[in-house]
Amino acid sequence: MYKFLVPGNKKFVIIETNPSFFKQRKCTMYKFSGYTVKLLFGLRGGIKVYQKENLPTDRGFVIACTHEGFVDVLALGAGILPFEIHYMAKKELFANKWIGGFLKKIHAFPVDRENPGPSSIKTPIKLLKEGKIVGIFPSGTRTTEDVPLKRGAVTIAQLGKAPIVPAAYKGPSNAKSLFKKGKMRLIIGEPIELSEFDHLPPKERLGAMTEVLNTRIKELEAQLMEKA
Repeated sequence: MYKFLVPGNKKFVIIETNPSFFKQRKCTMYKFSGYTVKLLFGLRGGIKVYQKENLPTDRGFVIACTHEGFVDVLALGAGILPFEIHYMAKKELFANKWIGGFLKKIHAFPVDRENPGPSSIKTPIKLLKEGKIVGIFPSGTRTTEDVPLKRGAVTIAQLGKAPIVPAAYKGPSNAKSLFKKGKMRLIIGEPIELSEFDHLPPKERLGAMTEVLNTRIKELEAQLMEKA
């Protein structure tokens, strides 16, 4: 039997369940981890998600979200459940057998950030063509990272022949801020379709799509500020 400690009415309670419970419901490590995080976020008020209906349900796509700290990664994953996101993670995290194994079970895949090249985008392109979701956070910690990262997200979407969905998050960004008051809010924008740029010469499409992505993300951030 598995035992779990969950919040009840004014106190925590222990629930038990048989391992077959997970098999019957196809409860993967991703789902288990995601709903656990969502439950924990619920203890501080939960995540308010706006415009979730904008997420495509019939194909794979890239979701590009604002990024300030590790909490936004968790918030995006928990916020759009039951959709499952495949994330890029630096290859050094996979050096440890146990950590690497866990990361793979929650759909993370390694990339070499020091030496990016064609091999770095093979996995996300393959995932998109399989109809899966690839999560990218194209807002670097330094201003100089911002445009190249957005361009990378667009490149992957183009090569994977998939739309790119802009998203923005406002709220705690690190472990310390989780213990302070503050709402967690996530907003999903309308998909940016590749066909919107068919009228442009091929060499101009990357730049144009990157500019549109940048504009849409800024608009979403402004909308979240208005909802504060």
